[in-house]
Amino acid sequence: MASISVPPTTTVAPDLRTQLTVWQRVRRITRNYWVRVIVQGVITILAVTTFTFFLIRLMPGNPIDVKIEEFMVRRNMTYDEAYRAAASMFSFDPDRPVLLQYADFVSGLVRGDLGESLTRVGVPVMDIILYYLPWTLFCVGLALIVSFTLGTLCGLAMGYWRGGWFDNVMTGFASTVSGIPDYIIALLIILIFGVQLQWFRVGASRGGVDPSIVPGFTLEYIGSILQYAFMPVLVYVLSSVGTWILSMKSSTISTLGEDYIAVAKARGLSEGRILTGYIGRNAMLPLITRLAISVGFVIGGSIIIEDMFQYPGLGRNLFLAISGRDYTVMQGIFLVITCAVVFSNILADFVIGWLDPRVRVSKKAD
Repeated sequence: MASISVPPTTTVAPDLRTQLTVWQRVRRITRNYWVRVIVQGVITILAVTTFTFFLIRLMPGNPIDVKIEEFMVRRNMTYDEAYRAAASMFSFDPDRPVLLQYADFVSGLVRGDLGESLTRVGVPVMDIILYYLPWTLFCVGLALIVSFTLGTLCGLAMGYWRGGWFDNVMTGFASTVSGIPDYIIALLIILIFGVQLQWFRVGASRGGVDPSIVPGFTLEYIGSILQYAFMPVLVYVLSSVGTWILSMKSSTISTLGEDYIAVAKARGLSEGRILTGYIGRNAMLPLITRLAISVGFVIGGSIIIEDMFQYPGLGRNLFLAISGRDYTVMQGIFLVITCAVVFSNILADFVIGWLDPRVRVSKKAD
């Protein structure tokens, strides 16, 4: 009886099998959509931070030059006297190579140290950011929530009942306020309602809180914060609500032409259900990305208004840092702005995927 020869089976060495498994896991992780988004965000933050580091050093002058000019103008010092006085105030060496300054910045950034302010000797940049950032987030964040809510509701109503008196009045209002810069609106409010009509005292609206009130979680202190934030919030709302209204109206009109709206009406659904569950939810999708970008620029967009009202936010500190060429403070605030923009766009992807199932399906396919 002839014997049947069985070909030898090829076996994979355990070490090689382990290597293949690890490589497959790494490849699966790198192909994940959210991993790629986060990695791209980190790369963007590093690139923008590097760019701003070298850009601000191309600005004319440095902290010592600014201080020298101030001493010569205000104290009538000679250049030599002003130079000696200014040089003794700073530990900054303007002649040090920029690449060495960048190496120090990166090494400190890795340790979570943003350095110390050049114009406020001994004050860490991180302390400045942590102290003033909540004021900006409260003021501009509150204004953004109010303007976005009012804008989407008004735009939804205008698009659904277009052609009526409400649509005509609000379209004119939104077109007018959206074309006026925020600082012009602030000046008009101050001049008309503060100086001419004297509805409020201009000096009393400057600052963040009444200094005579003891800080604490009390109604008096919270009321004072809201009182001082009212004018900046009003300016932010008036300058941005028009854009939200017009965008939501256009998106609502576009959504009304979709087939699923006609199907919903044919099924006999109530007008309120169609307006909120079908039209409003889908019309808001294009506005989510814009809202995310607005959230990211909450800090950077508050410079002029905070300086006009002397509001103690991060935007006013950025203005002072630019005026005094405080490089370390500028770097820290620009880093916060960059991180806010990047993370808000990542958050927008999550929100859009939650609102629109079609986006989730396409991401899984990738």
